[in-house]
Amino acid sequence: MAPNRLFKAALLLSALPICIMPMPALTQGASEQAIMLDPIVIRARDDDGNAADRGTSEYVADAELDRARMGDLKDLFSGIASVSVGGGIPVAQKIFVNGVDMLNLAVTVDGAAQNNRIFHHVSANAFDPGLMKFVRVDAGIAAADAGPNAMAGAVVMETVDAGDVLMDGQAVGGNARLSYGSNGGTLAGSVTLAGQHQGFEWLAYIKRATGDDYETGAGDVVEGSAADLNAGLLKFAYEADTGHRIELSGQRMEDNALRPYRANIIGVGRPFPLRRYDTERSTYTLSYRNMQADGVWDPRVTIGWSEVDIGVDQPLDTAYGVSRGLNKTFSVKAENRFHLSATDSISAGLDYYDRESRYSDALTSGISENAQNIGIFGQARMEPSDPLSLSFGARWDRQDFEGTSGWQDSFSGFSANGSASYAVTDTLSLRAGASTVFGGLTMEDNFIFNPAWDYGALRASRSRNYALGFDYDAGDLRLDGELFLTQIDDVRFSSYAANDSADMESRGFNLGLGYGWADGFLRASYSRSKVKVDGAGTDSYTAVDLGAPLGGVFAIEAQHTLAQYDLTVGGSIEAAQRYSDTEVDADREIPGYAVLNLFAEYTPAGFDGLVIRGQIENVLDKEYADRATYGQDFSSVEPLNEPGRNISLVLTKQF
Repeated sequence: MAPNRLFKAALLLSALPICIMPMPALTQGASEQAIMLDPIVIRARDDDGNAADRGTSEYVADAELDRARMGDLKDLFSGIASVSVGGGIPVAQKIFVNGVDMLNLAVTVDGAAQNNRIFHHVSANAFDPGLMKFVRVDAGIAAADAGPNAMAGAVVMETVDAGDVLMDGQAVGGNARLSYGSNGGTLAGSVTLAGQHQGFEWLAYIKRATGDDYETGAGDVVEGSAADLNAGLLKFAYEADTGHRIELSGQRMEDNALRPYRANIIGVGRPFPLRRYDTERSTYTLSYRNMQADGVWDPRVTIGWSEVDIGVDQPLDTAYGVSRGLNKTFSVKAENRFHLSATDSISAGLDYYDRESRYSDALTSGISENAQNIGIFGQARMEPSDPLSLSFGARWDRQDFEGTSGWQDSFSGFSANGSASYAVTDTLSLRAGASTVFGGLTMEDNFIFNPAWDYGALRASRSRNYALGFDYDAGDLRLDGELFLTQIDDVRFSSYAANDSADMESRGFNLGLGYGWADGFLRASYSRSKVKVDGAGTDSYTAVDLGAPLGGVFAIEAQHTLAQYDLTVGGSIEAAQRYSDTEVDADREIPGYAVLNLFAEYTPAGFDGLVIRGQIENVLDKEYADRATYGQDFSSVEPLNEPGRNISLVLTKQF
């Protein structure tokens, strides 16, 4: 072990006595609640969790959220086969839902619309899992109130509040986490402080992760993979006795380090293997709602600002200095929930965004695209009878777009969706849904902006989504499955040379299993998808920013609590089948893999609020790249392989 890794390990171990110092007994609170792997627990916290339009939704479980807090997006979604995350390092991790790039989904954090495209070699959707308390993925069919441009669904994320951190009766409290991973010598720490007094709440969170380059299962060092992350969150809120709640939050995430020349792949003939990527992501929100509202008056308003700023050194073209891409979005959503009964409601309102994407370097003052969109929506969620649940809605959007050349045009269109679920028996339900979505004109990757582009041939995109599935719930045993089809016409697909568009589709099926017992739970899922572009099979290059050739992907998680020992043990398997359906320009098949991960969590009874978790990731030291990692189907590309065996220790202390 290198000296700096020994130092980090010693630092972590030296903190152990501090973390286990005896503390006064605390009342039952957040730290003592069971950490559940069952996603049904999270679904129950969703106001519309039982609605028909949530039939295809996937929820990240409590245990998955908790165990990903010192990790990354791959850890966050590792238990859901239909959501794949590839890229090896956070700055390059791209997310695919049912084979479709998440750039084609509506993404919100605390209600603020997030930016989509940025530099195509980095992620446009990098988030710190340590901030999250709720994550939902609406695959394919999204409700009208999910927002504009939900071409292939939506992703909804919410950050932690003071009430999620404080234990019952606490005025001030928080938690601290410290982790160390052997592969790359990664040391990370986070602290969350929160308080509440007479309706006022505040929360502050900070996280820092640093380390060295990791090694793959073959023992190869992946240069430019060292952790160098800063993240933070501030929240202030006031909730009156009558339920009126105003909340202001701001979060920021930074990663400034040497990365592979093209951050999502290795080398590819460049004389400079690394260059500096300076990435910053910020989101600010101001929201209002009445937490005690019922009846026909339940207004909710969210004002958001999100920004992604990426600066990339250009060592081959020193005259350009640093190439910088800036994407920012101002958004507003105002809606009212008409609660017609305990089970029936209508959501209606309007939303708006003003989005700008800009590129600049030492020789260019700035090339930009701009779009403003205003939408009006309504979504009804009804239960006409005990066995039948319906959800249907529509929205109208108008988009004003300005291109890099000063070209301007307006687009408008309707979107509609409908979902139904019918309980055939007490245990078996059948469900179906469909949607057609107006997508407008999508902003392109600002690192390929060309002021000479001709926009005349571009048209507003439109998608169609279909799903047919079942849910079987016999108490301890749950099974579900669905067939899905997503088609997007005229989706923008440009290069620096010219503006262009393409038609794409993703079709396949998902299967899920959940089995619970008194002290444990098993969750398993399988997803198989096939992506086509312009009617033909595709490879990872042809489908970039649209989808990925994933094929069959597995995810299995299990845990069991040994209450008499204050111990929870478990593990997971992530796997993918061999993908040999090489088409277009791909020249090699993508190998299959199966990776085993194990963990143990100890919560000593004598030390309230303390959790000690040890885990071994990639137990068998496999060399592999996650199926969603770019370029595996080309012999000319060296993909970003995942880390080999990693032994880590995580200490969490609630105070």
